[in-house]
Amino acid sequence: MSALHAHLVFCVKYRRRVITTRAFDILRRAMRQSARALEIDLIAIEADGDHLHVMICYPPALSLSKIVQRFKGASSRALRQRKLPEITRKLWGNAFWSPSYFVVSCGGAPLETVKAYVENQTNPHFKKTRNHQMTGNKQAPYHRTEVRGLRAVPP
Repeated sequence: MSALHAHLVFCVKYRRRVITTRAFDILRRAMRQSARALEIDLIAIEADGDHLHVMICYPPALSLSKIVQRFKGASSRALRQRKLPEITRKLWGNAFWSPSYFVVSCGGAPLETVKAYVENQTNPHFKKTRNHQMTGNKQAPYHRTEVRGLRAVPP
């Protein structure tokens, strides 16, 4: 038995702010259908205009790259089929998502903390500072780190 949890972030191509309420409903529905088909628990999902946060619990037999491929592919197709004017004006071609993604295991922070962070992405009472930590009583559950010679931007 295992319980693998991950926090995924997908950015819209060119970082266009096209995830409206209507677009988010379509994306959420497509992600839920994909999660059901893959037998994944979709714990939390929220959007912030130009990117989407998803928290999942997945079986070890599935690789995260396959999960991301299914989530991004199905949600992009569902959204493109609807031909929403707020999207077709700002994005062209068939792609909706940027080809990259962010994923982190949720083992370092309590799951409720990560879930609250994902759910508060559109909460106007929590403004992000330059180093992506939340102001107020809450902070981002992850600390910025250096990766292969890249340094975090000082605040």
